[in-house]
Amino acid sequence: MHLVPLFYGGIYNKRVILQARYVLEINVRYFEVLIIGGLLLISINSVASDLKYIDISEIITKEEFSKYRDVGDFIDSSPKVTIEVKSEPEDTAKYGQDVVKSLTGSDCDRDGEMDDNKTCNAVYYKLWMKYER
Repeated sequence: MHLVPLFYGGIYNKRVILQARYVLEINVRYFEVLIIGGLLLISINSVASDLKYIDISEIITKEEFSKYRDVGDFIDSSPKVTIEVKSEPEDTAKYGQDVVKSLTGSDCDRDGEMDDNKTCNAVYYKLWMKYER
């Protein structure tokens, strides 16, 4: 048995010290992985949120906005986006398994995704508040 003297006056078995050291090294590795993983998640989230935000007033100028008569004209003039939706059972029965159903709508905030009426109204109101007030 190898005994190792410690600075504070105790003597411990060398095997116990090595086991404690091994446990400490394993815990430090898990802690490092946890910290690095957390930092990666934070950075990915911040990059994703930075990419998602587009200020619509940088895209639509005051001159372009003044051409719209009302919110309906704004929605009609917005770029169109087509998405694929799940086909109904009636469509599959009528046209077969390879039927594809699509839906076309407006992209009022110019983010590449189809917007609902509420979003289009909010975008128009934001532009109206900035340019017409």
